[in-house]
Formats: sequence, C-alpha cells, structure tokens
Amino acid sequence: MTASAPQIPLIELNDGRSIPQLGFGTFQVPPEDTERVVSDALEVGYRHLDTAQMYGNEEGVGRAVAASGLARDDLWITTKLNNPFHEPAAAREATERSLEALGGRIDLYLVHWPLAMHADVARVWEVMEGVRADLPVDSIGVSNFHAPHLARLAEAGLSVPAVDQVESNPYFVNDEVRDYCAEHGISVEAWSPLAQGRVFGDAQLQSLAEQVGRSVSQVVIRWTIQRGDIVFPKSSSPERMRENLDVWDFELTPEQMAAISALHDGTRSGPDPDTFDWRG
Repeated sequence: MTASAPQIPLIELNDGRSIPQLGFGTFQVPPEDTERVVSDALEVGYRHLDTAQMYGNEEGVGRAVAASGLARDDLWITTKLNNPFHEPAAAREATERSLEALGGRIDLYLVHWPLAMHADVARVWEVMEGVRADLPVDSIGVSNFHAPHLARLAEAGLSVPAVDQVESNPYFVNDEVRDYCAEHGISVEAWSPLAQGRVFGDAQLQSLAEQVGRSVSQVVIRWTIQRGDIVFPKSSSPERMRENLDVWDFELTPEQMAAISALHDGTRSGPDPDTFDWRG
C-alpha cells in the first residue's frame, strides 16, 4: 500500500498553480529500473516527479504512476522538451509521445536547454506557448536558462516562464539567475542539489550535519528549501528516499545558511548552458 504523503509545502507559480516544493528526480535512472524506483518513491510518499524526454524513462514513470492507485490530481509530473524537437511540428509530436507515456497529462513542461548558440530562444518559447494552448499541458517553463536567455523572452513580448530549473548547490549557488527569477516572478527549481555526491565528502558539511543531528543530504536539501527553491533529489534506495523526504522538522540558522552558501567556488556538476551543444 502506498504511504500517505507528508505535508510538503506548495510554491505558488506565476500562473496561479501550486507545485510541491520537494519532489523526486529521475535523471540517470535507467529505463529498465524506472518503474521500480519511481514506485518505491511513491510508496515512500513522494508526489512530485521530475523526468525528461532526454532521460528515456518517461514510460517507466507513467507505468509506476498507473500502478500506484493514486489519484492523478494528487500528483505533479514534470517533463522536458528534448533538444532535437524545438521546431513546431517536432515539438508537438514529441509532446504527444510524452503525454501518451505519462498518462495523458503534463503538469509542468520545460524547454530542457536554451541552445542559444543555434537559434533565438524566443522562437522555442513561442512553440511552448502553442503546445500549452493546444494540448493537456498545464504549466510551461524553462531549464538551464541564464538571465540573458530569460531577458530575451521578455524583450520579445512573450509570457513569463513559470519556472527555471537550473543547477544549484553549495558549490554553485547560481545566484545571478536566482536573483533575476526573484525579480521577475519566476520560481527556481534546483537540480543537482547534492552536487552529484560531492557534498558527502565535505568536512564542513559533515561537521554542520553533526551539529544539527541530521545527515549531510538532509542539511543540503534543507538549505535549498530555506532559500525558497523547489528541489528534487534522487536515489534508488528507499531508505535514502525517506531520509531526503524527512526535512521538515528542523531549521538551519542564518549563520548555518551563510556557511553553506560560502562553500560556493563556481564549480558546476553539469554543462554550462552557454556552451553546452548536444550536437557535439
């Protein structure tokens, strides 16, 4: 039987919808393992799932959701438009495939990468606006957009994205993008919150975790939450899934928050959106 979900705070988006602040990420979850892993996450109590066409595991997410017995209105599912599909016809076909895999509805649909080295980002955003108008896609946003990419959408007179999903962790706080988003009413989602495991070997974070009597991952997730960001750590272990979800009964002090932010050294865990080129 699927566990009841903890009371996870909701973040109100600029389109009036509300998204759970803590979710479950499926990046690098192999397609053959996805249904099992996501089923475990739903059993533990996660109700917000993040996937992408690029990950190749939407079908597994959809199967886990269908088998869970949970009401679809109790779930939030995000997926992302893959890089080869930025043109209108290709985007529509890709979206229809995602809808079929995910049970006929997408709560949040993101442009996965800006690819500004190849085309005007405003053009793909116009495509996303059309997709939202024509298909059962509730909210739209972007991923990996820097402030100039977001500013280009505004310059073109287009709608404001509901979210920008960007890398953010203690070593790459990404405050330039976060500040722009705060100023323009765009909610921030933090990917790679644990810096692909780098945080676990950090002596300062280990010491801080001992101070508050929690694990390093719980401390970093709590730091992300207190910064006001949406976050979705990932794990294949149900025990770790539960640990990552159990972050609501403690709070970091302003001094502890500042100490974690001071770990910033500009090191990314993933590609730089200004240079990332999926075409090689």
